[in-house]
Amino acid sequence: MKRLCSALALLVALPLTAATPRPEDVPKPEPVALGLAGDARPDVLRYLYVQTASSPSLSPDGRQLAFRTEITGQRQLWVVDAAGGWPRQLTFGSEGIAGHEWSPRGDWIFYSADRGGNEREGFYLITPDGTRERELLPPSEVFREFGGFSPDGARIAYSVTPEGSDTYDIHVLDVETGKDRLVLKGRLGLYVASWSPRGTHVILSETRGEDANDIHLLDLESGKLETLFKPEVASAYGSFAWKRDGSGFYLATDQDRDFAGLAWYDLGRRELKWIETPDHDVERVVLGGDRYLAWNTNEGGYSVLRARDLTDGRTLEVPKLPPGVYGLQEAERAPIFAIQVNGPQVPGDVWTWDAREREARRTTVSSTAGLDPASFVVPEHLDFKASDGVTLHGLLYLPKNLSGKPPVLLGVHGGPTGQAQPTYDEVFQYLLTRGIAVLDLNFRGSTGYGKTFARLDNQRQRPNAVRDMADALDFLAKDGRVDASRAAVMGGSYGGYMTFAALTAFPDRFRSGVSFVGVSNWITALQGASPELKASDRLEYGNIDDPGDRAFFQQLSPIANVARVKSPVMVVHGANDPRDPVTESDAFVEGVRQNGGAVEYLRFPDEGHGLRKLANRVTAYRRVAAFLERTLRAGPAH
Repeated sequence: MKRLCSALALLVALPLTAATPRPEDVPKPEPVALGLAGDARPDVLRYLYVQTASSPSLSPDGRQLAFRTEITGQRQLWVVDAAGGWPRQLTFGSEGIAGHEWSPRGDWIFYSADRGGNEREGFYLITPDGTRERELLPPSEVFREFGGFSPDGARIAYSVTPEGSDTYDIHVLDVETGKDRLVLKGRLGLYVASWSPRGTHVILSETRGEDANDIHLLDLESGKLETLFKPEVASAYGSFAWKRDGSGFYLATDQDRDFAGLAWYDLGRRELKWIETPDHDVERVVLGGDRYLAWNTNEGGYSVLRARDLTDGRTLEVPKLPPGVYGLQEAERAPIFAIQVNGPQVPGDVWTWDAREREARRTTVSSTAGLDPASFVVPEHLDFKASDGVTLHGLLYLPKNLSGKPPVLLGVHGGPTGQAQPTYDEVFQYLLTRGIAVLDLNFRGSTGYGKTFARLDNQRQRPNAVRDMADALDFLAKDGRVDASRAAVMGGSYGGYMTFAALTAFPDRFRSGVSFVGVSNWITALQGASPELKASDRLEYGNIDDPGDRAFFQQLSPIANVARVKSPVMVVHGANDPRDPVTESDAFVEGVRQNGGAVEYLRFPDEGHGLRKLANRVTAYRRVAAFLERTLRAGPAH
């Protein structure tokens, strides 16, 4: 989850120095008391114990599925037969894993892991039966981004920041010998996006702001770098699906369009041809068996799966899946797809689909911790006008069986180039049973509604996105289904910043706020950002070395107006956060305390940009739920 900025701050103040956190700021583990399954008022722990299967990766023949789940309390790697059966746990590290991918040879599965959430990952290989394991690259102080296996499985590509640098170099490493070769001295935001089918070239993606990138083709032998896409108007390119003969690739792109469409790029002719140009984004493109093309579209936040037989151009009937957001991945040597489904009533599981046989099956069945999925609330997608006429969007969750108007929590996502989508949210679903409605807001700057909308908060337009939160409350008041006078705001990363901004810009509109890993001072946050973020920050925000931009960001920073905070605030942050340093929350908490405000601080010493460990999530979300119930004075659903 990335972070970015926007706010309405009128006064410039000197940044506050973060004081040493108090002993009570370090959370103590909460006692676990689930209660009985089927209780009318389940404890929040029930919702936190709901399991998911995520990030599917198929073996080359499509017969086995690797996935990640937190059933042990840490995100670990598991493998199961695609036809179903009992899954096998492969990794057992104390920190969990960050990513994984099955080798095209089928003999190894790659995985990565960091230390305490610091995002400086080591690279490893493990056999599919879990009996042998190898370290490719140990964890260190550099940042690495995995770039995939070569088509023959003999090499991996990755990008890495040399020590003391924010730029990314491109390397290729031999899996068997460990020989590591620098193939390109890089620059900010340069990553390996795809290998060519013969393994002679890689596609490189170069960050160009938060929602766009330029595309280059690198010859691994000669080192020649050719730019394929760098339009005058920044555009997004991704999800490269090569034909096996190397003649070109399918991709999703919004070049010359507001929404991303499905296109074919002929490598010989250097020519882009449109295949599908819908009025919503194409998000994921895969090619199975060089014959079956499948892709997802984003329609009001929900994913819609589509597929085509390339031999005759026929549209394929796709499997009927539960509504939600879909991930899509293909097997290397078989027309079999893995589809991850995460929706309001399916917290996260994987289906496998044989496009040739037209057969689909649910491969994983994760536990819902004794909760009935039918009891989970499905949101309503809303469109409404901001005060300046811009159309905003959101997902409205209403508690079931209420006799009066409930209070409301305004959810603000990270990014800001993210999107509130109808996935399972444990805290939202718990709060709904406590009589609290939720509006998950897609403020300007969100993705999923075209790149024009996604760029309406760039640089000096950023205060407009903060105003969207007040406009959302005005809409809810007119809509009449919730009590907008009893509102709280909560978000993480950029959403954590938006929470701070809401409490300082509109101190009389929100009864409380909860900020996770948020930014309070844009000058210090942009200076201390991780290399991944620095690659996009100047286009998204501006240049803090420029006196005009620097003054603007001083005004924009919530810390400048921390004295305006009237409502209770809860702040959650990991001490190892490489994206938004924990000092951002330290300073805001100290500012609230110095001004006599009410603040609860949960500062986790073993977490980074978000909470991974189950024990920490239990502690944090139990406290968050109690805080929101208390400050909103909500009554239970009947």
